[in-house]
Amino acid sequence: MAQHATTLLEQQHTRATRYTRNVSDLERGLSLIGGAALVLCGLRRSLGNLALMLGGGVLIYRGLTGYCAAYQVLGVNTVHRDTGHGVALRATITVNKPTAEVYRFWRHLENYPRFMQHLESVVSTNGTRSHWVAKAPLPAPIEWDADIVAERENALLSWRSLPGADMDNAGTVRFRELPNDRGTEVRVRLEYTPPSGIIGVAVAQLFKTLTEQQLKEDLRRFKQIIETGETPTTADYAKVSQGVSR
Repeated sequence: MAQHATTLLEQQHTRATRYTRNVSDLERGLSLIGGAALVLCGLRRSLGNLALMLGGGVLIYRGLTGYCAAYQVLGVNTVHRDTGHGVALRATITVNKPTAEVYRFWRHLENYPRFMQHLESVVSTNGTRSHWVAKAPLPAPIEWDADIVAERENALLSWRSLPGADMDNAGTVRFRELPNDRGTEVRVRLEYTPPSGIIGVAVAQLFKTLTEQQLKEDLRRFKQIIETGETPTTADYAKVSQGVSR
C-alpha cells in the first residue's frame, strides 16, 4: 500500500518538475488540509483505505508542490491570484447634511464600525495613525494599522494599511457639496488585497463578504445614522436605496 502511494507521488514529482507552478497558495492550503483528512480517514478504515490514502497523497503533493496535472491539461493557472490582485469597491450616496458635518463624521475613524459591518473596531492612536480590527470566524482577529495618507478638509480623506497588515487595504472618501442646499455627495472607494500563503485560507471567508453590494448597504446605514442618529434595520434600507449608485 505504502509502496503504491510512494510510486504515485514519484510519478507526480517527475511530471511537476517539467512544468511551472499552477496552483495558488490558497488552493495549496486547502489541498493540504483535505489531503491530510483523507489519509487519516484511510488509516482508520479496513475497506477502501488504499483509494482514500492515494487520493489524500495526491492532494498533499498538490499542496506541497503547487502543481496540478489536471490544471496543466486544461490550461488553468490560479497562481496570479496571489500576486497582489485584489478588489476595488466603489459606491456613491447623497446625504441631507452639510459637507463639513459629513466630513467630521468620517474623520472620526471610530465611527466606521457603526456602519461598516465587517469591522469590529477602529481606534485612533495619534493624529493620522489608527488600529483596525475586522470581524472574522476565527479564534484570532484580523487586524492592521493604517495611516491617513491624504486629507483635504471637507473634500478628501484617504488611508492605507501599513506593512505587516493581515489584509492589505486602502480607502478614499470624496465629499462634494451639492448646489441648492441638496446636501453632500459622498463617493467611496475601498481596495482590498487578500493575503497570500496559508493565512489566505483563514481570511478567505471574510474576503468573500467584501462586495460592492455590501459597501452600498454600509453607506445606506451611514446615511440613516448621520441624518437621523439611528442605526437602520434591514427593512429601512429600501427607504434610502435610491440615494446609492455606482
